[in-house]
Amino acid sequence: MNIVLVEPEIPQNTGNIARTCAVTGSSLHLVRPLGFSIDDRYLKRAGLDYWHLLDIYYYDTFNELRQRFSKNTFCYLTTKGTRFYTEVNYSPEDFLVFGKETGGLSREILEENSAYCIRIPMINEVRSLNLSNSVAIVVYEAWRQCGFPAGT
Repeated sequence: MNIVLVEPEIPQNTGNIARTCAVTGSSLHLVRPLGFSIDDRYLKRAGLDYWHLLDIYYYDTFNELRQRFSKNTFCYLTTKGTRFYTEVNYSPEDFLVFGKETGGLSREILEENSAYCIRIPMINEVRSLNLSNSVAIVVYEAWRQCGFPAGT
């Protein structure tokens, strides 16, 4: 599985997501600009001692990532999605795309990929879940559907 963070802002969230990627065998793809330095102590601390298990890739733009993996399926997580994340049939090569903490994915990305926008159900009175929690929820559903293939 491939986890994409587009312009992440909070190092602790990215560190927690890196740890989730490491324990599930998922790759982490970060799209700049990042709201922190890769050497940030909070980023490293949140990932603890899992950094050596992590496949991490960096891109200057989201389009660069899309073009490189043009044959893969991308799912875009947004509170504006019309389908639940549980209604998708995932494969190990899929990309799960998450936006920045303060604004989510850009309108342009969502409009261009509306058929692949999915959401996590929640009550209407709240804005959204924490980014690292959202990633964990969706990646574990995808991993479950794929039969937990990373050597469990």
